[in-house]
Order: sequence, then C-alpha cells, then structure tokens
Amino acid sequence: MIHEKVMLTDVTGRDGFQMEDWIETEEKIIIINEIIAAGVKRIEATSFVSPKAVPQLKDAKEVMKHINRENVNIIALIPNVKGAEFALESSVDEVNVVVSVSETHNRKNVKKSVDESLEGIIEIYRLVESAGKKVNVGLATTFGCPFEGIYEVNRVTEVMKKLTANGLSSFMLADTTGMANPLQVSNFIKSLKGAFPSTDLSLHLHNTRGMGLANILAGYHSGIRSFDASLGGIGGCPFAPGATGNVALEDVAHMFYQMNIPIDPNLTKLIRAAKKLEEVLGYKLPGQVMKAGLSTDLHQA
Repeated sequence: MIHEKVMLTDVTGRDGFQMEDWIETEEKIIIINEIIAAGVKRIEATSFVSPKAVPQLKDAKEVMKHINRENVNIIALIPNVKGAEFALESSVDEVNVVVSVSETHNRKNVKKSVDESLEGIIEIYRLVESAGKKVNVGLATTFGCPFEGIYEVNRVTEVMKKLTANGLSSFMLADTTGMANPLQVSNFIKSLKGAFPSTDLSLHLHNTRGMGLANILAGYHSGIRSFDASLGGIGGCPFAPGATGNVALEDVAHMFYQMNIPIDPNLTKLIRAAKKLEEVLGYKLPGQVMKAGLSTDLHQA
C-alpha cells in the first residue's frame, strides 16, 4: 500500500522557546540548525513580537540572520503589521498569524476581540502577499477553550468564512490546550474540508492530556498531510491554564516512519537534536522516543 507523504513543521524556535527562561541566542541557533540538518523542511523559527510581551524572543532578527537557510522554508509568527515588516526585512519564506476561535482566549492573548483580530490579519495578508510571501492563519483553541468549553465545528466555520472571503486559504487548526479527541478531530476536518475545499489545512496539536499522537493519526486518516510539532515536546500557551507542550517532533516522525508513511527528517538525527536540547534546557523533556529509541532498535539479551 502506498501512503501519501507527510510534511512536518518544527515549532521549537517559537512555540517551544517562548515558554522557557532566556536561552542564549547562540544556543537557539545551534538547536534550530540541528533540526534543519536532520532534514526538517519547514521551521517556525521565531516571532517578531514585542520584547515586552515575549522577552524570550527579543533576538528574532539575530536568530533569522544566522540560521541555515538552505533546503528549508523559514517561517516567523507575527502579531501585527509592524511585525510583518520586520519579518519581511529578515527574508522569511512564510508568516504565521494567529486568532483564537475563543473570544475569551483572544482577549487574554492579544487584548482584542476576534473581529478586531480578523481585521488585522486581513491587513497583514495584503502587505505580505504583495511581497510575494505566504500567510498561514493559526486558529487557536479550534476544538475548545478552557474558559468557554468544547466547541462545535460551526464556531470555526464562521471565522474561516470571514478570512477566505478576503483571499486567505492556508489554516492551521490548533488544539491550543489539548482538549481535542480523535473523533472530534476527524469530524471537524471532514466538515471543514467540505465547506472549504480550496483551502490548505494543517494541524497544530498539544499533548496536554496525552492524546496528541492519536489526534494526529485521526487527522492523517481524515486527509491532513501537514503537522506541527516541537523537538522534545516543549512549548505551550502562556495564556491558557494547564496547556503543556506540543507533540514531540521525534515522536510524530517515529510514528509515521513505523507506519511506512514517508517523512523528510532523519530520526537518528532528530533524537540527537532532542538530547542536545535537553542538555541546553537542563531538565528532562517529555518526548518518549528520545528516551526509548526506535522500535526497530535491537538490544543484547
């Protein structure tokens, strides 16, 4: 049986590092370059956000200047037009923008209503598109919000309608607080693919309740071929209670590899990079494969 290839996007440099204490710029560059050297083709490397809001990423320009740019698409998350201008000056390949499906979470995250955020995204899109770059919209709390509860798919549909009407066509469905389950993921994707057949959909899942890999597999079987993950499973959302890290990049890669589903990264190099990250951070990371090794590894009896 021939399986369709999966695109894995690493978000260590942004979603991961934003939740840590200060990491030296040189160490960030080393880790990101290790991930690129392992064969990952898309990297969300940093965010051009106010240093007052996220001081962990105040070195975004320096990181962008010194990471390896060969054979990889480099993405930056941006919060506003000023951030978009900085990102374009740093020659990003793509930009990510985020709006919460939840009014409560959006106000806690960016101090705006959802409609205000949508207006800002449309303005960013016009600027970035005119520069020939791609804009991806992350829909935070797609599957539910800890302040407002589990959502029905129509909540997401209404947000996407406003954005697709203005030309946007690439969306990341983000389980920001790890509230999704595999059946819900499958149902949402089927509904959204039916409602928006010309859009590109990807999944950005957190492993807060241990269902990250199950949700990714449900997404794959529902037609998704693009997934975000972070090295070692670091990351989270600073504005959502109990939102632990992303699904570990090497764990996701290992699952697909064992299922004979094609991926770009080299697993051995990813595990090496995860162990290097653990040394840099100075604590045990939640990733499983970096501890146990590949399922195909053999040991002396």
